[in-house]
Amino acid sequence: MDYNEAYNRVKKLKKFYKNLIWFGIISAVIIGDDLFNNEVYYKIWGGHLILTIWALFLIMDAVSLFVFNDQWEKKIMENENRKNKKTIDF
Repeated sequence: MDYNEAYNRVKKLKKFYKNLIWFGIISAVIIGDDLFNNEVYYKIWGGHLILTIWALFLIMDAVSLFVFNDQWEKKIMENENRKNKKTIDF
């Protein structure tokens, strides 16, 4: 991994962790308000829908960062290149 790839990965990780922290803060406020008012059921317009959508985006971002990272992509590229009998050098 060269410097530019590492720099971009660190930027993506920093953005992901910032979003995760903001998600935790906003979730604590919304769910804490519900618990304080004794309303623990799911409300669409009470912020729960936004939290659900935000959580889905965070999960997709986490999968792309930690499961399908650059090393995984390089490994797949090498496997595909091995399948081809004729390789192209750029």
